[in-house]
Formats: sequence, structure tokens, C-alpha cells
Amino acid sequence: MKKGYNLVQKMDNKQFYQKLRQLSLPIAFQSLMLALVAAGDALMLGRVAQAEMTAVSLATQIQFVQNMFLSAITGAGAILGAQYWGKGDENALRSLFNLALRFAGLVSLLFFGACELMPELLMKAFASDSQLIEIGSAYLRIAGWSYLLTGVSQCYLSIMKVTDHVKPCVIISSGTVVLNVLLNAVFIFGLLGAPAMQARGAALATTISRVVELACCIAISRGGSYVRPAWRRFFSTSRQLTRDFVRQCLPLMGGSLFWGVGFTSYTAIMGHMGVDAAAANSVAAVVRDLICCACNGVGSAAGIMVGNELGAGNLELGKAYGIKLKNLSWVIGFASTALVLAITPLIVRFVILSETAQSYLTGMMVIMAIYMIGRCVNTVTINGVLDGGGDTVFDMYSLAVCMWGIAIPLALLGAFVFNWHVLLVYACTCLDEVGKIPWVMHRFRRYKWVQNLTKEL
Repeated sequence: MKKGYNLVQKMDNKQFYQKLRQLSLPIAFQSLMLALVAAGDALMLGRVAQAEMTAVSLATQIQFVQNMFLSAITGAGAILGAQYWGKGDENALRSLFNLALRFAGLVSLLFFGACELMPELLMKAFASDSQLIEIGSAYLRIAGWSYLLTGVSQCYLSIMKVTDHVKPCVIISSGTVVLNVLLNAVFIFGLLGAPAMQARGAALATTISRVVELACCIAISRGGSYVRPAWRRFFSTSRQLTRDFVRQCLPLMGGSLFWGVGFTSYTAIMGHMGVDAAAANSVAAVVRDLICCACNGVGSAAGIMVGNELGAGNLELGKAYGIKLKNLSWVIGFASTALVLAITPLIVRFVILSETAQSYLTGMMVIMAIYMIGRCVNTVTINGVLDGGGDTVFDMYSLAVCMWGIAIPLALLGAFVFNWHVLLVYACTCLDEVGKIPWVMHRFRRYKWVQNLTKEL
């Protein structure tokens, strides 16, 4: 333990921060641009009607759940990919690309089918209001086509990140987001001669953007320095690599489902507490996703930086990187808290909400400010450092206990049994991130994540 901290003091800080900036800033920017799509939908539809904004916010929870499956698949590929890239084994990377595409393609096909065949049933899980169900179902029938393409494009973007092509990855994602926002304005409000489609317009804009994104990924990856799928052996992969992939993917999948379904449950609980509570929660969720971009960027960079060093056999340097990044996560957390408090008055005044919904939103923003500390620390430490070293099981355990054993039961009891105030129920939904910080720090200091996952294939 002392050796790791001694290395932190001796490491080249200039080199460390230069590498962190090169990775985290583009990824954070990419995360910001992706969050802006949801923000653009919410703000534009919020200028049309509260019901349109709320329905789309609830409907996009379907994609949120899909992304939990996809993030586990691409995450497993990224964990192993970062280490094999550090080792210099491009052949293993191509095989990992094949594995990720097979799994992600199947998930995308299943969600596409559900959105096209039973959108009303999906919406009933998140809302009881018939108007919200009708609007959300119309959105899903169009947006479902974008879900079919997302899995493939995410595999391409994930491999780009771990193979030193972060900038092209960001250019593709950012360009797609700009296109999405512009098309949102065209189809939601009926600009440039297009019909005013409102919620359906947001879905159409998303679908067109995903088509462009995938086309760009395929075109750019044709370059000589890029790792591409090994199409000739697409269904033939080393048994050892497949086992390693599944070993990383299953805990990530469990953690993603626990977290994704849990977060969706939070949205469903708030949605059943009335239109005002659902509307305020929808706006708060958009703000949360925007503010979390910084910790998302550092978390992704942490996984790559730690994974590269561990895969190259530099275990002590990888450990020192992890310690440094964990400490940095606290700084990001407190900075995010200050930012949330600073922008609260502006957000409440800007969005068109009822007086009751505005009061709910103000309270939610204050609660979220405290939540941000836990969210930032846990994102960088768990999803970055621990996952970078292959310690993916802890995330699943911590979510099972803190989210599903404490936060969700309290929120359900408060909403449907004890009739607690909306803000108290919302506070229950934020309890898990803050509550598990001591456990996370204990797990980190055991250093089970300091391991080389690569094999001779």
C-alpha cells in the first residue's frame, strides 16, 4: 500500500495530467453532447407542452435500459481492449470487436422489436396517465428504429476510444448530436416546410442521426490505423478470449441491469406521483446528466489509463494512477455540487412548469447537489479504476445492497404506503450513491483491481 502512494508522489504529474486531458476532455465533451440531445428534446418539447416533454422523457427510459445492456457489452470489450492495446496485441482486439458486435446486435434487435410491437405496454410501466401513454407510444414506434442501430455504432466508438482514436470518436458523436438538435428543431416545430410533429418529430430526428452516426463509424474505420472487425472469422473466436469476455461482461451486465432498472424504477415511482412530480423529475434528470459529463469523462479515461498500464505489466504504476484518479474524483464531486446549486435559479425560471412543479424542481436540485458527490466519486472509482483492473463484481454487489436493498424499497414505501412528500421520496432515490461511499473506499484499498488480464492467445 505504501509503495503505491510513494509512486503517486514520484510519478510524472505533467505526463499523468497530459494523458488524462487527452482522454477525459474529448470523452467528457462527447458525454456532454450526448446529454444535450436529451436536453434539447426536453427544452424544445417543454416550449410546446408539459405533457409532450414528460411523455418523451418517460419513453426514452426504454433506450436507457437498452443502454445498460450495451454498456456492459462495450464495457467488457473496453476493459480487455485497453489491456490488450497496452500489450500491443491487435489480433485479440479484432476478436473482441467481433464478440461485442454479436452480443450488441442481438440486444438491439430485441429492443427494436419491443418498441414496434408493444409500445403501449412499455409506456404503462412508467405512467398511468392515458395522454402520456399515447404520446410516448407514438414516439417509441419511430425511435425504435434508432435502437436497432445503436448497438453496432457503440461497438465501433468503444474500440476507437481504447485504441488512441478518441478524437475521431468525439467528432462523430458530436457531429451526430449537432445534427440531432437541428433536426429536432425542424421536426418538432415544423421549420423549413416540414410538418410540426412534436414528440414524433424528436423521434424522427433521433433515428436519422443514428443512421448518419453508424455510416460515419464504418467509413472512418476503413483507415489503415483503425482496428476493424475480423469479418472472415466473425463467428470464430478463441475459447480463452470468449471466457474472459463473458467473465467481465456478466458482472457488468448484472451491475448495469441493477443500476439501469433501478434508475428506471425511480422514474416510474416519480411518474406515478403525479404529472407535476414527473415533470420536475424529468428536468432534474436532464440537468443531472449534463453535470455528470465531467465525471463520466474522467471515469472513462481512468479505465483506459489504468488498463493500459496493467496490461503492459506495469502493475505498480497502474496502481499509482488509480490512487491519483480516486483522489481527483472527490475534487470533481464537490465542484459539481457547487455548480448544481449555482444554476438552480436559472433552470427553475427557464423551463415552463406549473407552480407546484417549480417548487418540486427547486427542492430536487438541492438534494441532487449532495447526490453529486457520491455520483462523481463512485463513477471514477468503480466504473473507472476498479473496472479498468477487471474488478467488475463489486459494482453489482454494491448496487444490489444500496440501491435494491435500501433506496428502492424506501422510495416505494414512501410513495405508495406512507404517502411521503414528493421531495422526501426523491431523496430516497438519491440515497444509494452517497450511502455506499465508505464501502467503495474500503474495496478500493484492498487493491484486488491491480491485475493483468491479458493472455497469450
